[in-house]
Amino acid sequence: KATVSVLYWSDMDIDAAIASCLDTKHISEAWVLELCNKAREVFDEELNVHAVPAPVTVVGDIHGQVHDLLEMLKIGGYPPDTNYLFLGDFVDRGYYSVETITLLLLYKVKYPSRVTLLRGNHESRQITQVYGFYDECMRKYGSAAVWTEFTDTFDHIPLTAVIEKSFFCTHGGLSPSLETIDHIRQLDRCKEVPHDGPMCDLMWSDPDDETQDWGVSPRGAGYIFGADVSEKFLQTNGLKMIARAHQLVQEGYKWSHEQRVITVWGAPNYCYRCGNQAAFMEISEHLDSTLVQYEPAPRRGEAQLVRASPEYFL
Repeated sequence: KATVSVLYWSDMDIDAAIASCLDTKHISEAWVLELCNKAREVFDEELNVHAVPAPVTVVGDIHGQVHDLLEMLKIGGYPPDTNYLFLGDFVDRGYYSVETITLLLLYKVKYPSRVTLLRGNHESRQITQVYGFYDECMRKYGSAAVWTEFTDTFDHIPLTAVIEKSFFCTHGGLSPSLETIDHIRQLDRCKEVPHDGPMCDLMWSDPDDETQDWGVSPRGAGYIFGADVSEKFLQTNGLKMIARAHQLVQEGYKWSHEQRVITVWGAPNYCYRCGNQAAFMEISEHLDSTLVQYEPAPRRGEAQLVRASPEYFL
């Protein structure tokens, strides 16, 4: 594992690194290692259930599609002018996972109270070795040191957030082992995502309008859960709505469970071939919500967008 002397980052250093990522260029290995050290310190100040004030913009899976992340920022506003809550799955699938996660960590370090990151099921050592992030790190840096630093940092990212004691936010869904917010607060999150159990469920589960109670997930991890489960969880915890990501939806967002659950998806034309829109949700200081759809960013050399029915993806 590479070691680098820990230096204090000036605002100029951080701004230069952000500018590099906004230009879709990756920063040096030394800067990545320093960034990850600082990001872990910031995440360790946050609880498993991170309290987020409104107004805030909620964003779903990005999956390394950095050009589309930049398009979203052009529409929604850049930090710190806009507060953001990202629901996880920053890496894998797309071609620019390094630049994506680097930019988001830079924003988190520079504006810790303005940018919230939650962990997704792809923020995992096992998953990233299969779906592209590990290979991308090896290709761009020539060793696994950067991948190791990023994945070690993933262990520190909060699992869930609550916006103004009203909106429960997580990457995937609910768990039969977690009836209350206090149960989530008690979890030990600083580890690799387990194959099963409550931490796994938060990142892998999905709502289903045809299911009552709990069902077996076709993903092989987590559960599918019905409207009765969502209603009970919200009532028990004095909440109004669940906001989550994790599932590709063609319009970029989808209401479930009698509009108690909203899915938002942040990767338009997923994998550069699914033809879907993306959307983010703006929550005002009065807790009104607005959904904003957007198309893929123009990319030179990319074939014209064709809308098509997607395969089932993680």
